[in-house]
Amino acid sequence: MSCTIPPIPAVEVPEPVPGRHARPWRTLAAMALGVSMIGLDSSVVSLANPAIGHDLHASAAGLQWVTNAYLLALATTLILGGKLGDRFGRRTIYLTGVAGFTLASVAIGLSGSIEDVVAFRAAQGVFGALLLPNTLGILRAAFAPGEFTLAVGIWAMISSASTALGPIVGGFLVEHVSWESIFYLNAPLGVITLLVGALFLSQSRSTGQRQRFDIPGVLLLALGQNSVIFGIIKGESWGWSSGTILTTVGTGIAALVLFGWHETRTPNPLLPMRLFRNRTLTIGACMTALTFFVLLGSMFFVMLYLQNVQAMSPIESGVRTLPLSLGSLAAAPAGAVLTERLGARLTMPVGMLLLASAAFWMLTWSAGSSYGLLLPSLFALGVGSGMVMAATSEAVLTGAPMEDAGVAGGIQSTSIQIGGAFGTSVLVSLLGSRAAATLTGELTQAGVPATLAAALSTDKGAVAVGGTPRTRDMPARLAAAVTDGSTQAFMNGLHRAAFTAGLLCIAGAVLAAVGVRPNPR
Repeated sequence: MSCTIPPIPAVEVPEPVPGRHARPWRTLAAMALGVSMIGLDSSVVSLANPAIGHDLHASAAGLQWVTNAYLLALATTLILGGKLGDRFGRRTIYLTGVAGFTLASVAIGLSGSIEDVVAFRAAQGVFGALLLPNTLGILRAAFAPGEFTLAVGIWAMISSASTALGPIVGGFLVEHVSWESIFYLNAPLGVITLLVGALFLSQSRSTGQRQRFDIPGVLLLALGQNSVIFGIIKGESWGWSSGTILTTVGTGIAALVLFGWHETRTPNPLLPMRLFRNRTLTIGACMTALTFFVLLGSMFFVMLYLQNVQAMSPIESGVRTLPLSLGSLAAAPAGAVLTERLGARLTMPVGMLLLASAAFWMLTWSAGSSYGLLLPSLFALGVGSGMVMAATSEAVLTGAPMEDAGVAGGIQSTSIQIGGAFGTSVLVSLLGSRAAATLTGELTQAGVPATLAAALSTDKGAVAVGGTPRTRDMPARLAAAVTDGSTQAFMNGLHRAAFTAGLLCIAGAVLAAVGVRPNPR
């Protein structure tokens, strides 16, 4: 039974006149600052984990939760954040998210224990969920239809570029300042974002009747998403076929199915299921998830390859990924213009095919590949992701009515987080399993005696991240053979993960070409 009361009439707040009173381009500038905070934070923290672990004497499990606590809190509250914006005002909820995210960031820098860091990272996730979906809802209210697609393209460009720039900024700060500085960076950025938002943003909200929140829907969605994402995160370490993982994921799926059933029967749903009757919106959300599955999953093992196989520093590896940022910067607005003129039915498949080409080109990589050989994959990842994001953001946002703009933004943002969670877990798991399966053979082929190769093959964890089993006290020639064999096993795993990503992108391109409606123009 839904927890509702009879609707209470509310004073209607007029929506801003698109493209005029809403000061659209100033609004976009304000949204760019907020999106940059989330983008930088999503990719910069992993570089600080070793320093956090050293300073706070944290275990590997504790460090894992520095990322996981944020991911779980963000992914499970995004749709709620959009719904709050639709009801109480998107400007109000957005600025609340910015303020809370800023304070939580400073609190992390001041933390004296790993437990405090994890707790405030979860707070960051909750406030990020208030911020992120309402950026899209605010843009929808501010821009006229003819300009909205371009605005979304620029939004997607800023989101992708700030995420890709995170490793560069984080690498510099961690190496030359401290790990705390990557969180303190959000303090001045947050203050500027609040001031710009207070000056330039217009209030917008759903103008329908105010209704009580669907509390059972909130609880079921949180249980379902938390269980599934937690199971994905822990799948590799606990074993994908373990009873605990199967029970956790099964519980999550059951809760999500029950959530969908409940939402079709409550008069005031948290997530109106009618939105998914729009085929273009549904496919757009799926393509968003697939894009970040490939993008974040690939970037995870690319960073392992650059730092652990090619022995680059964090800053060096971050600089090497600049073509990804530049490709995204160029492709997102260009994709928005093409989507406006030709339709998402063209730009979505083209972007997915570019992502597929990036993944398949990785099959040519070896341990000693030159940077020139890596460059095409990195650039195609940026161009493909920028083009797809421009098309899918427009498809999802315009596929929903104006009164559900915040919820639609939540759907888009949730797709990003869930896709990234699946990508980093599934692709890295594929890499690790393939590396483990071929390790003994590669060590033997490199010249390691069979008995020693079998013994060293128990150290699968080190090889799965591009390292080598312990070679201390070994003769130099034998140690070199162990390194060569271990590196080749890692490359086998990288190729398996890249091939899988490429096949999924081909399937996504076909789905988008067949399922998305043609451009009505």
